[in-house]
Formats: sequence, C-alpha cells, structure tokens
Amino acid sequence: MFLVATPIGNLEDISRRALRVLGEVQVVAAEDTRHTRRLLEHFGIGTPVVSLFEHNERAKIPSLLKRLEGGGSVAVVTDAGSPGVSDPGYPLARAAAGAGFRVESIPGPSAVIAALQVSGLPTDAFLFVGFLPPKRAARRRRLEELHERRETIVAFESPHRIDRCLEDLEAVWGDRPIALARELTKLHEQVLRGTPRQVRAALGAAQRRGEMVLVLGGRLRARGGAGATGGEPQDADA
Repeated sequence: MFLVATPIGNLEDISRRALRVLGEVQVVAAEDTRHTRRLLEHFGIGTPVVSLFEHNERAKIPSLLKRLEGGGSVAVVTDAGSPGVSDPGYPLARAAAGAGFRVESIPGPSAVIAALQVSGLPTDAFLFVGFLPPKRAARRRRLEELHERRETIVAFESPHRIDRCLEDLEAVWGDRPIALARELTKLHEQVLRGTPRQVRAALGAAQRRGEMVLVLGGRLRARGGAGATGGEPQDADA
C-alpha cells in the first residue's frame, strides 16, 4: 500500500515517482473521487478510483485489506498533501501495517512544511496540532495550553473562522510573532508576518478565503533571533 502525496495547489509539484505509482497500482483510494479523477485525467492516468474519506474509512478497510491479501496494490491519496496528516489515511495505514502488509510513503507537497519554511520563525523544532477547535472557549483553552510550548506551533484554520481565531490569538499570544500563510503554491499565495493584531489588521476582506496555515512563535522565542518580527506585518505575495 502506498500513501501518495499530491499537490496542495500547483500541479507541477507532483513527483515522477507519485505519477508512476498512481499509474501502476490496481486502485486509488481517494478522499474525493471527482477531484482525484480530474488529477489523474490531467496526467493521462486511467487507474480506477474508489472513495475513502473520514466517514467511510473504517468501513472500507476490510475490502482494501482483502485486496492486499490477494496480492493487489492500493494507493491512498487525499485532496491535497500527504494522506494521514489531518486527512484520511491513518486508520488504514495502521490496519495494513498491523496485518503485516508493506506500507510505503511517496512523499511530496506538505502545507505544514511549506508554511513553516516561509514563516520566518524557527524551524529546528516544531509541533503540528492540526485544526484548532472550532468553538471559541475550546479554542482559547487550546491556545493557552500551546502558549507554554517552546517550539514553533503549526496549525490549520478555516477561512470563515480566521478572524475569530486571530482575535483569540491576540488575547492569548499577545505580541508574540506569528505568520499566516494562505493559498500556498497557488496563484494568490500570501504570507503575513507580525503580531496577531498586525496580521488581522493586514488581512483584507477579499483575503479571508482559501486554505490557511498558522505558524506561531514558541514561548522562549518571542524576542530576538530568527523568530522575531517588528514594525508592520510583512506581506510576501507570490
């Protein structure tokens, strides 16, 4: 079984190895079959596609394991990035490995790593926490817990919650440095750096959309060094 990373935006980011594997396996298990079929068609790949998303993954595991038992091969993909990282794939990978099957990663694009690289914050140690809680009280509690961490924090956030999240960050994080990366590798890629207040002020109404990744400075890195920011937030459009 292969866990295949797919582009987070720019189709040129897919690797030759990923394309070869997607063309050679017997079936591709995809988070969104329509999205994946378009990707495969773009590269001239005709491998059959089956559905594997959050609410059916556990029910699909037996049939996919049976396919592997019969000597077949399966590639797992999500809509973007690496399977199993805040996306479907982990339960199936655990079940396949537990049953003694070979599980391989076909690495590639990652919104987590891309955002961390361009954040301007320390990269020697970081903690990825997935999506922050959607409700304000739970989100503030989580931010208060993370506030004491020394490493850089990377989190996903949805565009319709980003305003409230930045307000909560301002309340909990104060003037510690953060970065907000949106639409990574896409036409309207943008990275805002500064304090939570500065980033929120710089984020225009038209920019409150698209995929978003927050990168938050660790507790002991709030002043000086590579992770510090000063003045107005920097907008690195690409």
